[in-house]
Amino acid sequence: MARYIDEILQPGEKVLYSTNAHWMFYLPAIGAWIVVFGLLVLSRTTMNDNLVMLCLATSAVIAVVGLYWTVRAWFHRLTTETDVTNRRVVHKTGFIRRRTFEMALDKVESVDVNQTIMGRLLNYGDVTILGVGEGKETISTIAEPVAFRNAITAR
Repeated sequence: MARYIDEILQPGEKVLYSTNAHWMFYLPAIGAWIVVFGLLVLSRTTMNDNLVMLCLATSAVIAVVGLYWTVRAWFHRLTTETDVTNRRVVHKTGFIRRRTFEMALDKVESVDVNQTIMGRLLNYGDVTILGVGEGKETISTIAEPVAFRNAITAR
């Protein structure tokens, strides 16, 4: 699957920085898989047949949910692109229903980064771009938001 930015580059335009949705979208799936593993270990360590069946049935249900969350997070990361070129900022989400945001670099007035404590620890956050006459756009939960801001503001 070709990247969106590669399809829309203008002559003489180069990609300077690319980032993506942060891997933290996998955290619910990781939590589910840890619970599945714990239930499978518990089912092997108990002698009560009813408890074994309950652990196996519960782990199967949680595994299905975990698989759904894993695929959903993977697909979100696959279909989200955020790039800075030498001329503009481009953000694309979605596959069938696509949403894009583009702003010329010379129209960028300010770039704000919002990170929670967990965001600081795991290096993700929200970036809000305020454009002159272009409005305000927030890009949520991207990896390395400070480096992204620096790529926009460094000219």
